[in-house]
Amino acid sequence: MTVDALDFEEPVAILQKEIQAMRLMPPTAERLASIARLDARVRELRAEIFSHLTPWQRVLVARHADRPVMLDYVGRLFTGFTELHGDRRFGDDKAIVTGMAHFHGQPVFIVGHQKGSDTKQKIYRNFGYAKPEGYRKAMRVMRLAEKFKQPVIVFVDTPAAFPGVESEERGVAEAIALNLREMALLDTAIIVVVSGEGGSGGALGIAIGDRILMQEFAVYSVIPPEGCAAILWRDSARKVEAAEALKITAPDLLAMQVIDEIVPEPLGGAHQDHAAATALLDEAIARHLAEVSAMSGADRLEARYEKFRSIGRLDHAFTDESADAAATPAE
Repeated sequence: MTVDALDFEEPVAILQKEIQAMRLMPPTAERLASIARLDARVRELRAEIFSHLTPWQRVLVARHADRPVMLDYVGRLFTGFTELHGDRRFGDDKAIVTGMAHFHGQPVFIVGHQKGSDTKQKIYRNFGYAKPEGYRKAMRVMRLAEKFKQPVIVFVDTPAAFPGVESEERGVAEAIALNLREMALLDTAIIVVVSGEGGSGGALGIAIGDRILMQEFAVYSVIPPEGCAAILWRDSARKVEAAEALKITAPDLLAMQVIDEIVPEPLGGAHQDHAAATALLDEAIARHLAEVSAMSGADRLEARYEKFRSIGRLDHAFTDESADAAATPAE
């Protein structure tokens, strides 16, 4: 699969164009050997680039147009998916998808943000910006999961909750707050996967669970870097600096105990190989779901409560030097 290269991948893109040009020529032993050498160099160069990504570069990977979205994973990870619509109060928010399926033969309920994979779908899905009815639909389905004693698998991938007037009028803050409380008390196993952008309360509104998994190049933040820069420095161009300060990458969040595990991605990111990304995610979900499902309801709820009471402890995450840097006043 050929995907668009990001700016920092330009050296890789140049080699790939050379390979494509050579493949259009008549194959000879010498030409095939040259292609093999260039392919190996592409892998080496991509591995080098992706081992030293800055936080902002990780944001770009998480937003890549070809990155798998929720329904891509649903189609590969689950069987017999049946979508459930509506919040029974206002309408059916297309930015959050819910339903029932089987995961390795086990019945599960699925909830997640759906951004869309092309322009038409992105508009239909409101670019993953969910409205209050989306969060209420998610809670309705999660309560069904609790009723039938089935686990919930959640996919988080949204820039934020929808900030429009109609969203505020219908109580988006109340809908998210209610979900935080109810998910903390829901008596069934919940596995959360941050698969792309985990943006602000829009992400957190469906992200309370027993295990929080995060794909290697996903991001999870209280606010997008552009918004942070605009608020702190009145200059959205300082988004690169904001991305660094926000500590939004998977390694940062694992250090702060916000997430439980980083799920590796294929070389170059999940957008390079959807099947390989799904296989890596499949193994992690299955392992954590088995662990959580083996716990008693009381133990699971107690562990969930303690988890969210303790996440973000800075003494686990930073050295004295980084703490001093964090205490330096912003300009």
